[in-house]
Amino acid sequence: MNLVFMGTPDFAVPALRTLHTSRHSVLAVVTQPDRPKGRGQEMQASPIKRYALENSLKVYQPEKASAPESVAELAGLKPDLIVVIAYGQILRENLLSLPKHFCMNVHASLLPQYRGAAPINWAIINGDKETGVTTMKMDQGLDTGDILLMKKVAIENDDTAQHLHDKLSEAGGALALETVDQLEKGLLKFIPQNDTESTYASKLKKEDGCLHWGQEAEIIRNRVRGMEPWPGTFGFLNGKRLRFCKVETGPGTKDDAPGVVMRVSDYGIEIGTLKDRIIVTEIQPEGKKRMTVKSYLQGHAVESGERFDVS
Repeated sequence: MNLVFMGTPDFAVPALRTLHTSRHSVLAVVTQPDRPKGRGQEMQASPIKRYALENSLKVYQPEKASAPESVAELAGLKPDLIVVIAYGQILRENLLSLPKHFCMNVHASLLPQYRGAAPINWAIINGDKETGVTTMKMDQGLDTGDILLMKKVAIENDDTAQHLHDKLSEAGGALALETVDQLEKGLLKFIPQNDTESTYASKLKKEDGCLHWGQEAEIIRNRVRGMEPWPGTFGFLNGKRLRFCKVETGPGTKDDAPGVVMRVSDYGIEIGTLKDRIIVTEIQPEGKKRMTVKSYLQGHAVESGERFDVS
């Protein structure tokens, strides 16, 4: 089949690679325009653009993919299918109706669960044990189109958002190819989503990483995992902002108080919560690199009885 691929970040690369190296033909790649990044604000190409250029694929970078001139360019390619993964723009009807078949999206959840921008993060934050990827026929709604195929992926106890991102990225690539193959053979079934079962995965903000110690330790741990590496979780000790990179849970006592440092060792800083303790094992002071608690304690004194604030 003749395909146009639309995507931007690392998450979409395995799918492009899988489709490009298959028997199908990727006619062109559409990705976001180069953007300034880093301290020097130098213009950087997206991971998808870099892959496309390295493999001699035609690249389009319209400011608005659904603009008439952009749609006209893609229409000239006469694609059978447009595959969309984390592209970063809302597609209008003029683009959705362009290919011979439809526009297919790969979404990082088991729809209709976790529609929206941050399904990977919220699955971990909410303590789920399983998630997955879904291919769907795109419509004008937010992740509301008919389900095509699904693949379940287990969430391991120590998975962070980055770990799960990488697993789902690879699973999404395999599922994209399987979906295209089944479409070509006429085997796909179109399953409407049950809107009454839908949940929404809102976009995360930096302030969402502020920890609240009046919750159970496991809830706090899930939030740390679900926001690692971005936006990251943090608290304030003696007026200094500390980012929590890696934490565990441990048993507490009846004398524990939420947010209070209960014990300090080279292994970790133990903090009281509503139930059990959070044990911080890796930490990042503001303006510094991530480090073990042992390294942090070599230059910073932390005493039992000190209290973490949230602002």
